[in-house]
Amino acid sequence: MNNDLPIAVIGAGPVGLAAAAHLVGRGIAVRVYEAGETAGAHVRDWGHVRVFSPWRYNIDSAARDILLKHGWQEPDGDGLPTGEELYAQYLRPLAETPDLRRVIETGARVRAVSRQGIDKVSSRQRESHPFVLTVATAQGERIDLARAVIDASGTWSQPNPMGATGLPAIGEDKCGDVIAYGIPDILGRDRARYAGQRVLVVGAGHSAANALLDLARLAESDTALRLTWVVRGRDLTRVFGGGAADQLPARGRLGTELKRLVDSGRLTLVTGFAVERIARDRDGVTVSGSTADGPRALAPVDRIVVATGQRPDLGMVRELRLDLDPWLESPRALGPMIDPNLHSCGSVPPHGHRELSHPEPGYYAVGIKSYGRAPTFLMATGYEQVRSIAAQLAGDTVAADDVRLVLPETGVCSADPVITGESAGCCGGPAPAGVDACCSDDAAAKSEGKAGCGCSSAAPSATVAKASCCGSAKADRVVETENA
Repeated sequence: MNNDLPIAVIGAGPVGLAAAAHLVGRGIAVRVYEAGETAGAHVRDWGHVRVFSPWRYNIDSAARDILLKHGWQEPDGDGLPTGEELYAQYLRPLAETPDLRRVIETGARVRAVSRQGIDKVSSRQRESHPFVLTVATAQGERIDLARAVIDASGTWSQPNPMGATGLPAIGEDKCGDVIAYGIPDILGRDRARYAGQRVLVVGAGHSAANALLDLARLAESDTALRLTWVVRGRDLTRVFGGGAADQLPARGRLGTELKRLVDSGRLTLVTGFAVERIARDRDGVTVSGSTADGPRALAPVDRIVVATGQRPDLGMVRELRLDLDPWLESPRALGPMIDPNLHSCGSVPPHGHRELSHPEPGYYAVGIKSYGRAPTFLMATGYEQVRSIAAQLAGDTVAADDVRLVLPETGVCSADPVITGESAGCCGGPAPAGVDACCSDDAAAKSEGKAGCGCSSAAPSATVAKASCCGSAKADRVVETENA
């Protein structure tokens, strides 16, 4: 393969720009493809949302070096930016530096990736064939070549549907005019759409919490607004989070405020509800589904917010040889480390180029796309991923393998979060008195920045039994993921 070819980076979001910064810093040719009209286009979509991780977790080290070289004023490390502030104070200045401006192409959507002259089936001398990227721009489509591909295209544009099965609910497509996916700007540009309406929110993650709290604030001055929250599970322990035990205080407050809202009775909470169908009638839109007690239809609503997470776009890499976790759609080696069926601590074992590699040499999915359908991704994770990969592509194996990642824990952690409602265990904060040796060892290890003995440790395979935070044996995986 021609080593003079550039590394292709797909996506100019936080992790894609960090990848470019690390490659540029090592003197490696790189080309960044961004489908949006500006860098950070997905971030700008949720620009009204304030993140719960402070600035110190959101700025990549190589990106910082480039910015400081050009006189950038770094934000206060303890501040909590909105998405728009993240763009305006970090992503845009970074993309506009001379170092990166020359390698970024906006309005360039990568539609497909393969190998030059061969398809997925061909094995002979596969590594010697460069990657080909089909790139769509306003001027038409073209083919570009690359010696490696770092796919940081994210998942924001691929929302999960409303149906509990992972498939769209019957009628979901026909009611698209009343459905918003993700986190609409309820207190800003979308305010008129929700004022005085009967609103249903589906989902049980941070996006759902943000939407519910914004709707509740709108309802403080809009007494006609009616709010219903639907979740597929029955136990909201993980949804409400660790409160003061969360090492990201803003994340802890988000869960605490959500619990306070539920306890106030200002919304109708429906648990154990699996959405199956949505239909429009004279009274509005009716959502029906199944419960443990049989079929149920909810009262008609006017608008629906679907906050059930996202999934990766795998169609663009269909001609590549990928080894994916069978249900998360992450790289297989990463799956046991991030599976929400196993743990919810927020701590993820250090991982880099080895865990993110595939049978297709030179292709890496990074950032939130590397997590597949798993939730709770922090930008700091993606920054360490691309630092390791850039080092590997530069031939610096020592630096590539020296992966270090210490993430703030949620304060809610169990090896089997489907069974909750008991103590959060020893994964969030110091070990309580009287617990067994595993808890003590776990706390001691974490005080040194290590993974500990429980939920933040990766199982060696998807079939090996795993210990819980405090020592009781659990099955390594359970059947259902609670996305909604």
